[in-house]
Amino acid sequence: MTLSTGRRARRAARREARRALPFWRRLLPTWRIVLGAVLAALLLAVGAFAVLYVIVPLPDPNAQAVAQSNVYLYADGVTEIARTGAVNRTDVTIDKVPVPTRQAVVSAEDRTFYQNRGIDLKGMVRAGWNTLTGQGLQGGSTITQQYVKNYYLTQSRTIERKGRELLIALKVDQQRGKDEILAGYLNTSYFGRGAYGIQSAARAYYGVDVSELTLPQSAYLAALLQAPSAYDVKTATPANREKAVARWHYTLDGMVQLGFLSATERSSLTFPDPIDPQPASGLAGQAGYLVGVADDYLVGSGILDGATLKAGGWRITTTFDRTKQDAFAHAVHDELTEELDPTARPDTDSDVRVAGASVEPATGRVVAVYGGPDYAEQPYNDALRQDNQIGSTFKPVDLAAGLTSNHSSGDGRPITTETRYDGTSERPVTDGPTPYAPPNEDDIDYGPISLRQAMVKSVNSVYAQVGVDAGLGHVRETGIRLGIPADVPGMDPANTSMTLGTATPSALDLAGVYAALANHGEAHRPWAVAGLERITPGTGPVEPPELPAHNTTAALDRGTADAVTDVLRDVISPRGTGSAALDLGRPAAGKTGTTDANLSAWFAGFTPELATTVGLFRENPRTHAKEPLAGTAGYARINGGAFPTRIWTAYMSDALEGTPVQDFELEPSEGNGRPGTGVPTGAPSGTPTNARASTTPTAPSSAPDPTGGHGGTVQAPAAPAAPAAPAAPAVPRRPTTATTAGTAPAPDRTSAAPEPSAPVAPTAAASAPQESAPPQPTPGTRPTADRPTAEPPSTAPGKTSDPTRTPAPPIPPVPPTGTGKPPATPQPATSTPA
Repeated sequence: MTLSTGRRARRAARREARRALPFWRRLLPTWRIVLGAVLAALLLAVGAFAVLYVIVPLPDPNAQAVAQSNVYLYADGVTEIARTGAVNRTDVTIDKVPVPTRQAVVSAEDRTFYQNRGIDLKGMVRAGWNTLTGQGLQGGSTITQQYVKNYYLTQSRTIERKGRELLIALKVDQQRGKDEILAGYLNTSYFGRGAYGIQSAARAYYGVDVSELTLPQSAYLAALLQAPSAYDVKTATPANREKAVARWHYTLDGMVQLGFLSATERSSLTFPDPIDPQPASGLAGQAGYLVGVADDYLVGSGILDGATLKAGGWRITTTFDRTKQDAFAHAVHDELTEELDPTARPDTDSDVRVAGASVEPATGRVVAVYGGPDYAEQPYNDALRQDNQIGSTFKPVDLAAGLTSNHSSGDGRPITTETRYDGTSERPVTDGPTPYAPPNEDDIDYGPISLRQAMVKSVNSVYAQVGVDAGLGHVRETGIRLGIPADVPGMDPANTSMTLGTATPSALDLAGVYAALANHGEAHRPWAVAGLERITPGTGPVEPPELPAHNTTAALDRGTADAVTDVLRDVISPRGTGSAALDLGRPAAGKTGTTDANLSAWFAGFTPELATTVGLFRENPRTHAKEPLAGTAGYARINGGAFPTRIWTAYMSDALEGTPVQDFELEPSEGNGRPGTGVPTGAPSGTPTNARASTTPTAPSSAPDPTGGHGGTVQAPAAPAAPAAPAAPAVPRRPTTATTAGTAPAPDRTSAAPEPSAPVAPTAAASAPQESAPPQPTPGTRPTADRPTAEPPSTAPGKTSDPTRTPAPPIPPVPPTGTGKPPATPQPATSTPA
């Protein structure tokens, strides 16, 4: 048999064997066919790549070098807010850049830069795998690829752009030296603060020429390249500051790994804090703050990346209403700024700051913000900062969590707005993860009190226990669903003090939470951009990125949200801490908040049409450390029911002027109706009632409740409090309606500091005499009613001299808890993810 005959015989045998297989098996290709197909595909791919490599030219970089200003417009689409975006770039040659600066950038961005050929296949595969396995979205681009993207292409995230980037990177690496590529990358990269290029970044962050950068400074600028705006430690959230510092350490560790830096020298380096941001021109007044909110929304939502936005050429129509924005600024000026006298009281009336935001509940549109008095003088947007505890404005979250939990109060009853709890000051919280015995304001013992009444009086001992009964994890989840960011500090369910507002959402975040309550539990993420257009010179309009839909999410069921709203309406009543808001003269709901050591004071409230928050705090302009509000405007203590409520009321009055009065259409869930008034739920409250803690009636349960609803021990009724002194004559602030007559707001200070390191005995200081507090700023036309406290009657600091006003004494050192209790264990800086 010849060789050819043998081959034919073997082929015939294989065919016969294949015919003997089942039909479905004969449809599958053989390994020879598969191998041939793979080899053919590889050959085609290599050939196609070779052809593309030859025919794809280097684009003209000058075509991408043209940049314009961004134009920001009010919601009317016509009135201009500001123009920004002119490129701040000064190119430098590589010899002007210190060697340690170059090494830091290579260590941070591409440790194989001096070895690779423009692309790093291993790094791309590793980044893709890390992304697929849930380790976060990661990029595998080399410095050459990033330079190509910055200098020749665009920031668009498409497969076509990525393919061109790879081809051009290979060509650039062959045609240009590594130093030339690195210089191009350093001159075109965005570092934040409007700075393009390493020279502008050195000026923006350290006020020096690039040649004067130190090694630690170089490492920080290199760290910024990963997230330019987010990693600016002067404006970053606490979480992003930690990430920025970690990235700085990563860069220095890379320098050691690559042999650029010794381990000994590495260990001696400390983080180099940059200088404060300098205001951009054309952003004076409120304009800079509005631009900041719009930019934050565009970048935070992934609509544009920071570099593309800052490069300019966008027409941005915002959601801001100019009339409401002006009203906010005027309210702060009229109700607070005119009361301050920094010349006479430099230690207390200087550096007082306000954060505010206003959101439409039905749409989520941000209609106004207050980030500061003038962006040209204070280039920090206080409306967006996340480092002020919100205190008792968090209590509605506790209540909502309690109403929706499957848990019950300590005596086994389901939690409703009328469930009674023990309101004894400093009563230790039971079953909490950490010891906690928060005092009530002025150490008042309220005895058995319903959750509704405890919200009206802002009783700390009650809501600290409610949060634990509802489950701190559930409280955290409820807050996040309503709109509190999950990564803000103070949202750790491992700390019992979370229940009283250690969380630090921004004023805008908090406005979104209260807007969700006003919208019957349907939450929007507040949004600030209604239109986006791109104009490129010589080519006309360019298709802009698509803006996201503004759909609601069901944060709470309607019955629960409406029950919480119904309770918050009682806070704005003659007996509530928010009584100053009665001047609004229309249905409203809200909550005051004052944090430990008087470091911040808040009022968050809403009508059916508008949800608004106002926060007040003081900050050292050099160290940015928080300072007590004690002594501000001549008063020893500033509560949420004072200036924040007055500003809120003045703003809301102007913002809603001329609009029809709307009532809440509430449908609270069963068991959460308004008790004992004969008024249907959802209707305005009746006549004022006496609010003494020990005698206020509560809705009885079906069975006797000897424990007051919680605590496990029989609580003896509190003795009646002595009547307060008669009210002093008031100085009118503005005309008020008849509905404003009633009691002045009781002070509301949430002990929102971290819990003590050991249990605090409930009787250790409760019987100690409380020091009388000097007068508080309250609305001038409202007399002070009976309160169970030794505080003298309050009068408002009017625009004219008030002979009844008592000046504040020198400010003594403030104990950590405000009541002379032992020092508390520090609250962790970050929260544990749920």
